[in-house]
Amino acid sequence: MDYKKSKAPSSTITRDLSELDAETGSIYETVMIIAKRANQISVEMKDELSRKLEEFAYYTDNLEEVFENREQIEISKFYERLPKPSLLALEEYINEEIYYRNPTRLED
Repeated sequence: MDYKKSKAPSSTITRDLSELDAETGSIYETVMIIAKRANQISVEMKDELSRKLEEFAYYTDNLEEVFENREQIEISKFYERLPKPSLLALEEYINEEIYYRNPTRLED
């Protein structure tokens, strides 16, 4: 998923709990679904950021030298401005873009 084009808010907004648990019947199950998806998104974003910053890596034997690269700083700031993974996961859940199943429930 392209998180840069997401319409998720960058700050927390108030949600109606009765709307969130309407599909699952349990707010706790809904929160677990959103939390697991947020973890997946977080890992994907971290990997993507690491790959981009790796392009600018400069290895030296001297630990006292610190090189600041303008591109690295801009990339880091860009990722800091993106919505948090929990907000992205919540937006996906509300838009019904998350597939989930509960193996303890019987399929009819």
